Amino acid sequence: MTAPPDLRTLVAAELSEPVDPRISAMAAAIAGRYGPAARAVLFYGSCLRERTLDGLMLDFYLIVSNYRAAYGPGWLAAANRLIPPNVFPFAHDGLTAKYAVLSEADFERECGERARSVSVWARFAQPARLVWAADEEARARSTSAVARAAPTLFALTRPTLPPERRGDPLEVFREGFRLTYGAEIRAERRSRPGSIVESDPERYVRIGEAVLAQGPEQAPGRGSWRWRKRKGKALTVLRLAKASFTFAGGVDYLAWKIGRHSGAEIVIKPWQRRWPLLAAITLLPRLLRRGAIR
Repeated sequence: MTAPPDLRTLVAAELSEPVDPRISAMAAAIAGRYGPAARAVLFYGSCLRERTLDGLMLDFYLIVSNYRAAYGPGWLAAANRLIPPNVFPFAHDGLTAKYAVLSEADFERECGERARSVSVWARFAQPARLVWAADEEARARSTSAVARAAPTLFALTRPTLPPERRGDPLEVFREGFRLTYGAEIRAERRSRPGSIVESDPERYVRIGEAVLAQGPEQAPGRGSWRWRKRKGKALTVLRLAKASFTFAGGVDYLAWKIGRHSGAEIVIKPWQRRWPLLAAITLLPRLLRRGAIR
């Protein structure tokens, strides 16, 4: 009887699946902005499931060797190190995107249980594609980091479930995404965490069974999620504030994204474009009251 593929093999195969050539070209263009500091570019998010890319905002992670090599001297390197990641807009060949920047060391940490927030491992427990790599070492290192994401979700989620549900991969993923969405300020509807799993249940069973086959894990239980929720929402606010300096048109993008996911209509005034940080601070309480974000 043939043994099932191990988790890293499954992750490597998924990361290597083909994408639209325009996505690969955009990834190479993003990497080209950073020269030798660029190590890998990953494509992730809801656009993975879309056949038509025009009019969408694509999502990438750029992995760099270190922040000083990526930015040179200046505040951007410090900002990326203190409140990772930095996020920037990008356009190429008629497509628009945003990309987040993490160092190789931070990417590895943020995919594991020592992560400062849920953001990275929650996203990379979902499907992704490794669409550009500087060399085989960079590809292998990024693959190993991504392969830590689903085990982290399982380690931190399974203790919150009744014993009879802990062995069901779909139950663990559903609950894990519900918890991680609750640990960030999100615009998506409350049904979103479950719909992620339902979009490809066979994939989540396959990955989940490989995680469970690795053996039992030890992780903090239910109480630690209260701390993650408080910290995660605070970090979201800090990242939004930082993005007002790094993301041209960031307020308009924020309004578009919230409207797309929640159905809320948000009209941005001229003064809010001139003062994006103040706009983000004043918009946030109003959006929370309206239930547009949670």
